[in-house]
Amino acid sequence: MSDVLPEVLLEVCVDGPEGLLAAVRGGARRVELCAALAIGGLTPAPGLMALAAEQPIPVWPLLRVHPGPFRYTPADVRALKADMDTVAGFGLAGVVIGANEASGQLDRPVLAELADHARARGLGLTLHRAFDLAAAQDPEGAVDLAVELGFDRILTSGAARTAEAGLAVLERIVAHAGTRIAILPGSGISRANVDVILDRLGVREVHSSCSGPDLTGTEGERALGFLADAPRRTDEATVRALVAHLAARGRAHA
Repeated sequence: MSDVLPEVLLEVCVDGPEGLLAAVRGGARRVELCAALAIGGLTPAPGLMALAAEQPIPVWPLLRVHPGPFRYTPADVRALKADMDTVAGFGLAGVVIGANEASGQLDRPVLAELADHARARGLGLTLHRAFDLAAAQDPEGAVDLAVELGFDRILTSGAARTAEAGLAVLERIVAHAGTRIAILPGSGISRANVDVILDRLGVREVHSSCSGPDLTGTEGERALGFLADAPRRTDEATVRALVAHLAARGRAHA
């Protein structure tokens, strides 16, 4: 007699052309496309979206119009809608968005307006880790709002810095979500800890940057402030290793 574990989809988060191609070559099955991951990610440039549109897997751009809190003015919302129009124009699969009130709760009016705009353009919807600020107060209520607004999935670390640290809250989130919405654990997931996370949660997809230190910069570039303090780059071998491990989990075993 054998058991078959469910197949697990790997989403890789990238912030440049080489990272995008590394994720695709390494076998990722979905990409979250960003700029400036060193500051939590910003909306990617149209040129990067154009390259993404040529790839054989679904690509979901993150839409974030400025660094800092996920709190948006009416002008920000107009810019986010325009970015959605750009994403739809390239024929990409969906968008990754989120918005909070100053209290940390999800900003229902802003999210509802953005979700409506995205759906009208045929775009899927991932609610990003802005969710975790709300989940720190009321995980179940935050899940219910995401379902109400029509999101396809929630990217979450369980209201902690990493998904491994947030496992207890992630268990609550997964249990409450049931089959109503997909839960995508992310932040700090690697080959070393993915089994612990999957065994506890039983989810069908995980999110990882699969990155390593980027050693391509020069001292002159660092001195002028052109580089992040600890730049990282998506690594094809790391993607490939995690994909292979997830595939091995899914094979029949005694």
